[in-house]
Amino acid sequence: MANLGIKAGDQVLLVWSQPSSPAALKEYAEELCALVGAEGKLSLENMEILLMSSHSASTFDWVLSGLLADSSCTHSPDTLVEMARVLKPGAKIVLDEAVTGAEAQSLRTAEKLMSALKLSGFMSVTEVSKAELSPEALSSLRAATGYQGNSLSRVRISASKPSFEVGSSSQIKLSFGKKTPKPAEKPALDSNTVQMWTLSANDIGDDDVDLVDSDALLDEEDFKKPDPLSLKAPDCGEGANKKKKVCKNCSCGLAEELEEENKGKQKSNMPKSACGSCYLGDAFRCASCPYTGMPAFKPGEKIVLDNNTLTDA
Repeated sequence: MANLGIKAGDQVLLVWSQPSSPAALKEYAEELCALVGAEGKLSLENMEILLMSSHSASTFDWVLSGLLADSSCTHSPDTLVEMARVLKPGAKIVLDEAVTGAEAQSLRTAEKLMSALKLSGFMSVTEVSKAELSPEALSSLRAATGYQGNSLSRVRISASKPSFEVGSSSQIKLSFGKKTPKPAEKPALDSNTVQMWTLSANDIGDDDVDLVDSDALLDEEDFKKPDPLSLKAPDCGEGANKKKKVCKNCSCGLAEELEEENKGKQKSNMPKSACGSCYLGDAFRCASCPYTGMPAFKPGEKIVLDNNTLTDA
């Protein structure tokens, strides 16, 4: 028992289960009391009523469960969580449990037991030893679980609670910015080169600076307005036996020119009134006006006459 690491002043919770004999339990408890001394404390708890106990959280330095030689118990997930609750941060648990070599319905393997401890919040889960079950423990286990296989063994596992409480928080400084690499050291410059390219305010006076007039850089040809024909592309406009064709994204003015020509043709194709008053309405129209009976319209507006009107006229 001394090799577990229990020392004077520790708070220890000893969890036992049936069919542990009272004499064996008493002897084991006395050995633990001798280790913790007067400054420490030993508490005994039956596994069946552990969940109903009133132990405060983070109370014990050690939890020892199922270590009696004649006991055989199975630790449920709720029991493991309760043991983790009553342990102090960084405290340890040592437990014994009967396991099988292969997966069974009522018993689990050592790997499954270690996984259950991790899921309950423990860390540093380690298998300490493995041994055969005592005849008393084996018969009690088979009576309780109905398991009749021959691959049963007793495994001892130790684990520890993390050094922080469940739900505790701590401020973490995070830096997501990219670290700028240190610039390489610039090579030393020649002193003569530095003096050559260094100018101060006193080196150049206002009288020594010659400003160039921007207009003096232009010739007389630059002030002349260019001929629009010279701005057109060589293949722009009228080709051999072809109509005038506008280039895509025309910028020489040909598109606007053709548009004005089309508007002029449309106006010239409009029918002309003999009296010039047809658009004013029937009060101003001639007796033979084809627009008789139609509402007034705007000058130049295209009016479509149906066949009946043309026939009547």
